Amino acid sequence: MNGAESLLTTLTNNGVNVCFTNPGTSEMHFVAALDEVAEMRCVLCLFEGVLSGAADGYARMTGKPASTLLHLGPGLGNALANIHNAKKGHSPMVNIVGDHATYHLEYDAPLTSDIEAIAGPVSHWVHTSRSPEDIARDGAEAVRQAGFSQIATLMLPADVSWSDNPNGAEAAVQIVGPLAVPAERIDDAAARLSSGANTLLLLGGREVSKEHGLLADQIAQATGARVLIEVLPGKVARGEGTATIERLAYLAELAIDSLKDVEQLILVGATDPVSFFAYPGVPSAIAPDAAERFVLAGPNDDIDGALTALAGAVGGTAIEPRVHALDLPDLAQGELDAGMVGMAIAHHLPEDAILVDEGITSGMMVNMFTGAARRHTQLNQTGGSIGWGLPAALGASIACPDRKVVCIEGDGSAMYTIQALWSMARENADVTIVIFNNRKYSILEMEYGRTGARDGVPGPSAASTLDIGNPDMDFVAMAQGMGVQAARATTAEEFNALFSEAMSQQGPRLIDAIVPTVF
Repeated sequence: MNGAESLLTTLTNNGVNVCFTNPGTSEMHFVAALDEVAEMRCVLCLFEGVLSGAADGYARMTGKPASTLLHLGPGLGNALANIHNAKKGHSPMVNIVGDHATYHLEYDAPLTSDIEAIAGPVSHWVHTSRSPEDIARDGAEAVRQAGFSQIATLMLPADVSWSDNPNGAEAAVQIVGPLAVPAERIDDAAARLSSGANTLLLLGGREVSKEHGLLADQIAQATGARVLIEVLPGKVARGEGTATIERLAYLAELAIDSLKDVEQLILVGATDPVSFFAYPGVPSAIAPDAAERFVLAGPNDDIDGALTALAGAVGGTAIEPRVHALDLPDLAQGELDAGMVGMAIAHHLPEDAILVDEGITSGMMVNMFTGAARRHTQLNQTGGSIGWGLPAALGASIACPDRKVVCIEGDGSAMYTIQALWSMARENADVTIVIFNNRKYSILEMEYGRTGARDGVPGPSAASTLDIGNPDMDFVAMAQGMGVQAARATTAEEFNALFSEAMSQQGPRLIDAIVPTVF
């Protein structure tokens, strides 16, 4: 058993049985080992940013890491944006990065780089395996370090991969789960909630489950506190039967105004909210400086246990939670806009679907309607690095092949990782992509005005950098060229029919929705 075979066997022994890959020469023995370790499923992606985003989407839906396979420092560099998003979303990931043979490094070949330095800022654990005898043990440690919420990056030199490992594969390691919240912290939170202060519970982090929302609403009703969900939780239960809890506004000005009277902020998985960017005259902190901050549970704590205990402590367990009743919007007619798309998605979205949201400005219109749609899971763009939606939808579909995946995607965002369509076709992933095609970087037009640059009015050169028409991109042709069935909609009637058909059939589809900008 060579080093690569022992590494792959170690990964599958630990339940890591999907590898999103884009290999190069240094990884050929790892690639060869895929034929020897049948338990590992290999998903080829044509760009490293696709495979890292897919690994994120997979991890969010399974709660365990996938492996990635990357080619040297430049390959890792191409993957960094979506590894950043995964780290911000507390998603586990095991990155295997091929490197030159140990004896070849001294020659400084063209692809030689400091891989550990590249990996460091987006990883919780970084390690280079030095010998074939160590690689399986190092792989097991990578899985342990990734756990359920961290990024582990392991470098695999080519000679470590191809040489014999007399020690063979490693068995499964023990993964430490979420940390229990101490009873005294529960008591402290209960006392704060009973103090009479204007209190906000802010939910967020890796996941806001249906149960989290219901418990938080019981606590709110028992104590008079408010509850909100942070702007971009990694994974959130939405739709019929979920608690009627709003999300904090994305726009800093609106969020600041909504929290201006808060005296106590209790964080449950979420972080202290801050503005996405700095704006002249706008505070960076969303909650008032004078508000007391209290962390009930961090994103890696046992949030289920903490909320259950807190609901009991404040007498909330007997209270009926307030939940969304099913309320499907009617289908619209006429020239298509983002709101009409949102109405159709909410109307037709099937039970237990996965909605991946990188719709940017247009996505806000979808969220207005889907809160009372059929019960579904929504994945959000946690790190702000564009080009996550299509890959995450691919990964979610690999994780949950029996669930319909719908990806709402901005036209500009789609072009960062459009290669994901090819992998969807190759894997026959049951993903329906809705492209909001307004031929603008609409979010940047909005942000241009908010920053006050040139008094909020771009000149011709600036305006040209925010406009992605001329030529207009043909997403139907691009999708069809990569094996994905696609059609264009310019009216509500066309979109309604296309989306309804997509929800009733299997396999990858793309709808190019021609819409005006929201702002």
